[in-house]
Amino acid sequence: MSELRQRSGPSAARRPTLRLVEAPSSVHAPARVDSTQSGLAWTSRYATILRTTDAAIVVGSVGLAMLAALLSETAAASEPGFLLIPVVIVTVWLTALAAFQTRESHILASGALEYKRVLNASALAFGFLAIGFVIFPLEFARGYFVLALPIGAGSLLVGRWICRRWLLRQRRFGHYLSRALVVGKRADVNYVIQQLDEKAGAGYFVVGVAVDDGVSSSMTIGDRHIPIVAGIGTVAAAAAALHADTVIVAGDPTSEAGFIRALSWSLEGTATELVLSSRLTDVAGPRIHFRPVEGLPLIHVEIPKFDGWRHVYKRAFDVLFAATALLVLAPVLVGVAIWIRLDSSGPAIFRQERCGRNGEKFEMLKFRSMVVTAEDDLAGLLDGNDGNGVLFKLRNDPRVTRAGRWLRKFSLDELPQFWNVLIGDMSIVGPRPPLQSEADVYEDDVRRRLFIKPGLTGLWQISGRSDLSWEESVRLDLYYVENWSLTGDLIIIWRTIHTVIRPVGAY
Repeated sequence: MSELRQRSGPSAARRPTLRLVEAPSSVHAPARVDSTQSGLAWTSRYATILRTTDAAIVVGSVGLAMLAALLSETAAASEPGFLLIPVVIVTVWLTALAAFQTRESHILASGALEYKRVLNASALAFGFLAIGFVIFPLEFARGYFVLALPIGAGSLLVGRWICRRWLLRQRRFGHYLSRALVVGKRADVNYVIQQLDEKAGAGYFVVGVAVDDGVSSSMTIGDRHIPIVAGIGTVAAAAAALHADTVIVAGDPTSEAGFIRALSWSLEGTATELVLSSRLTDVAGPRIHFRPVEGLPLIHVEIPKFDGWRHVYKRAFDVLFAATALLVLAPVLVGVAIWIRLDSSGPAIFRQERCGRNGEKFEMLKFRSMVVTAEDDLAGLLDGNDGNGVLFKLRNDPRVTRAGRWLRKFSLDELPQFWNVLIGDMSIVGPRPPLQSEADVYEDDVRRRLFIKPGLTGLWQISGRSDLSWEESVRLDLYYVENWSLTGDLIIIWRTIHTVIRPVGAY
């Protein structure tokens, strides 16, 4: 607690930061917060770790390119500029990482946004360097683009990912969290706290709430009893008493037009951040844009589009990825097919009609994981459904073969769907491809999951698969349909690999 009390002084006397909360990665929240490693203390410490690792990676990748130039004899140490160029590249690269605010507190451990900023900073740095090398032609400088940029950018992403995983693990034990006071109406406060407690990736631990209904002295959320420490009008004093690092305003706590401004003024001179929790449910950050108008800050929300160049890029990525996967995995595909045939009678490939984009039917391919009479045997098993009500699943389905249990556990039965992706029926990432019988009973909002091609993987696969409720499965699919991006697709693919290695909800 004493470490937090030392935040006064010039660095702390600033206007509070105003920003919106975005949905974090799903990590179970801790039962407590370690006050000696929260707030500005952990932010500064973690930013120092990132600066150190970034500098080491940039210097290492540039040094590797420099060594390669010497070994290949494309340059000599005595050449003009040979020793100066690496210093310039390192300086420009690290400056770009700082200028793009890749270590700002509000994006630390955020995932996609953090990685995107790192890539943009690296690309811009080498863009400026390319212009310089055109003006001052140096033959050996090309090697830095061939080696330093891809190796360095890739290593920066891996380094950030490792640091992020470490930080999320620390947060499970109550470290590296910011103490938060949530302000608003009881229903809004309850919703915000539930989200923050379920997702420690947000980086907040709620230590108190401020409401004006006077019903009780605490709120019970899950197994936690959170004290009501203030009314709407005494938030700043309560934040100081609790040593809160952040005040989160949930929804619209009062009808007074100047409440946010007054609260901001009352927090001046402290190190407390002011955060607004948006009720733009399931709208991703990239679709939200701020347009400052004097006296009227506007938030623009992009309407989802289901055609255009972004979908052309997605299709090009699908073709390249699927073709590469089929070539690389060809021996695995042949081996699995032989295993299935030896394990049980019947074909190795199972074909089933599914609904694609706009409800168009297509024949989806899978490795057969059940006996050939599985469809005929279904009627006698319906009473034992372990699925989510709409989807039929059995944890110990007697129709599954010995080989099939392994194929399902590690999702190997899905590999033939790379062919569906290649010919255009499916995408690498997208909603789960439904059966016609499922699509026939979709309500209007659920039918929106058919607005884009179904995917071989998706948010549903990396979030628990068969363990998900029907409502949660639909929510994830609709979120993806409206907010997808190529950067997000790459992250889902990466997380799918982790899910396949350590399967959850696969049966």
